[in-house]
Amino acid sequence: MSNRPLNFARSILFWRRLFAVVFTSSFLLPNLGSEPAKAQVTEYCQLSSAAAQEKENLRLSALKGKQDAQTRYQSIIQEQAQKLKQCRSRTWPQTQALWLRLYPCDVQPGIIDQIMDRIVNRGYNQVYIEVFYDGQVLLPARANPTVWPAVIRTPGAENIDILATAIKKGRQRGLKVYAWMFTTNFGYTYAQRPDRESAIARNGKGQTSLYVVDNGSQLFIDPYNPQAKRDYYKLVQEVLRRRPDGLLLDYVRYPRQAGSDSIATKVSDLWLFSPATQEALFKRAQNYKGLDLIRRFLSKGFVTRGDVAEVDKLYPQEGEPLWQGRIPLAQKSILPATDRQPVLQWELWQLAVAHAMQGILDFVTIASYPAKQQGVSTGVVFFPDGNQTVGQGYDSRLQPWDRFPNTLEWHPMAYGNCGNASCIVSQVQRVLSMAKPGTQIIPALAGQWGKSVSNRPSLEVQMQALRQFAPQLKGVSHFAYSWQYPQNDSDRKFCRVK
Repeated sequence: MSNRPLNFARSILFWRRLFAVVFTSSFLLPNLGSEPAKAQVTEYCQLSSAAAQEKENLRLSALKGKQDAQTRYQSIIQEQAQKLKQCRSRTWPQTQALWLRLYPCDVQPGIIDQIMDRIVNRGYNQVYIEVFYDGQVLLPARANPTVWPAVIRTPGAENIDILATAIKKGRQRGLKVYAWMFTTNFGYTYAQRPDRESAIARNGKGQTSLYVVDNGSQLFIDPYNPQAKRDYYKLVQEVLRRRPDGLLLDYVRYPRQAGSDSIATKVSDLWLFSPATQEALFKRAQNYKGLDLIRRFLSKGFVTRGDVAEVDKLYPQEGEPLWQGRIPLAQKSILPATDRQPVLQWELWQLAVAHAMQGILDFVTIASYPAKQQGVSTGVVFFPDGNQTVGQGYDSRLQPWDRFPNTLEWHPMAYGNCGNASCIVSQVQRVLSMAKPGTQIIPALAGQWGKSVSNRPSLEVQMQALRQFAPQLKGVSHFAYSWQYPQNDSDRKFCRVK
């Protein structure tokens, strides 16, 4: 897309005020109490175990070719879809979604039916299917025009379109089916292409994300790179050909680093050292002085009084150094370099951070455009604390979610882990406080029904804590199917399905 000018003056004022006021506050609520008794099936639109087992028995009989069982199975599916719709219309939250990853094993007959049945049994009316992750796409191997390999590469299954099948079977049961995709994290396979080397994000130490993220499989790209934009745009178009009900953009950020590297405090910490990002940054200069200082700042990480004085001498016909958004204080004459250097250095740092963040925002605009054209709902997935300042630095993810448009659904990952629901409530409350009116916010919760797990309270306790924010919150999602059915997920992952 074209490199449109930024209103950096307003942006920088915004960040100063925001970081000074909002990010230093917290919303800690008291412990919301102990676990409740096991919820009644009607409270969360869940089916009784007897109804779920009856349906499963019919599914198994239908798989054996019994026509009467097949007819009854389809009838029950339709009947339960209608009951689910009615229940969710009168039960908070009106949208209750589950995150799901599919595997090559799931092409076996009846498996997608079983998965979707279990999702409906738990009262969900939406499912988010992961269609692009770890450098793989959930497209048929023989109908995959993207630069990534297909998830399913099993001999004999090259033509199976498991995504289209899952969408169809989900809808039969009254589920809306979203396509959930990694975004700026293109995966390790992308790094293996010599023709894409310039599209990979690099920091000032010459590193790619493969060397700074623990599992070594996350490859973040330069969001300003035209080739990366084209590759992702093509992927989104192919996914949308399957007509999902929505699109979810995940990993809309830069790498999350560990330890002291989790805070970006200097230019070399930023992912500004790939060709397209630098070219776009240099274009933000509005005179030669500005361009010269940007180059010096990027190469060294600072500018000295000598740099400022030298640039003044090189371009005597110009006044103050200028770049997009910089509005120097009105002065009768240019102040000495000694006086101007601290301000210029601070403003160059703010420019660098804002430029990195704008790359993420621009990439979201491109990624969501095909869905917007087709009227398909699009959401952005983010960490509620991914846009914070920490001391003099910034969270290394540089995830400017508070500047995502409110025409997109917001899916904050409220994964707070403090033994009770207070930190989860705090994260959601922070998002609500910063969202513009009309923003559809659907928090993602991690956990299981009926019991605490990984120091998090049960889903019932978490949802009861969030219900205080209704009607502003009308939807909640749960991560993930694999947490609720760990044995089934493991069996499907390693092809132990019977």
